[in-house]
Amino acid sequence: MSERDGARGGFPRRDAEGRVVALGDLLGVSLAGVVIGVLALVLFDWAFDLVGSGEFGRANGWLAVILPAWLFLEDFRAWSFGAARVVAAGLAAVFGVAGGLLLAGLTDGLPPLLSGALAATVFTVVYATVWFHGVHWLARRTG
Repeated sequence: MSERDGARGGFPRRDAEGRVVALGDLLGVSLAGVVIGVLALVLFDWAFDLVGSGEFGRANGWLAVILPAWLFLEDFRAWSFGAARVVAAGLAAVFGVAGGLLLAGLTDGLPPLLSGALAATVFTVVYATVWFHGVHWLARRTG
């Protein structure tokens, strides 16, 4: 453990530069962020339904990706400037959005809150996996 982690026992575990050190940590924290986002959306959607301002389930479930995106941005910033982080983030975004949109299309008949939440979950898993392996592999190759 680095000095940064050791004093606080932080999660996800990070190295001295602030980069997440394990894919499991990145997936765990980002999926927890999706769950928190979905719960917040359900609460807001329910509240709007109670006051007659909308129908429950009509909120955009893709908003659940806000907290994971924040984590991904922080990990992106922790990597030193270079092509590895830009290429890895770009590829992860393309694959993540494509996977999320594919699932959203397949679940078109469901309420937007549910289909968007499922799509946000797929995006998060794909992005985290491609980003983590991609940035580590590219960083080793470029030195």
